[in-house]
Amino acid sequence: MSMRWIVGLLIDAPERIARRWHWLGPLLARITVGWVFLWAGWGKLGALPQVIENFRGWGVPMAEVMAPFVSGLEFVGGILLLCGLFTRVIAALLMVVMVVAIRSAFWSEIDSLEYLLGLSEMAYLAIFLWLALAGSGTVSLDSLLQRSARRLASTDARISQPAVQ
Repeated sequence: MSMRWIVGLLIDAPERIARRWHWLGPLLARITVGWVFLWAGWGKLGALPQVIENFRGWGVPMAEVMAPFVSGLEFVGGILLLCGLFTRVIAALLMVVMVVAIRSAFWSEIDSLEYLLGLSEMAYLAIFLWLALAGSGTVSLDSLLQRSARRLASTDARISQPAVQ
């Protein structure tokens, strides 16, 4: 077996197959975390006094402000992720929420890399990082808006060009 054959079989062929399904990864990631965070945010909004107390207990500064803000961000962010709208921005904001959650709620319990990587918040952080870098994918409102903006720009460019005589 040659190196070329191994690369062709185990790297190139799966890559060709994956290109046909490139839209599926971001879509499933957005649906998964969008759904989870929509309902997590909704639940927190419905129990704000308890959430504020939790934030205070974790040492989050300005708990009375941060609890409703984070709850609303999770709820609205979940909806936007489901739609694929402003995905990179929302994912970046939710990354910050996950870092703060890990630092404030779990930091004292983290005694190993295994424990840290086993936290669901760490998995969400990884997914949000990927979405922030890769974007929402082609099945999204972000993609639709980008295509529309490009069409408008090319139409505007054609209209503004002087006629050749």
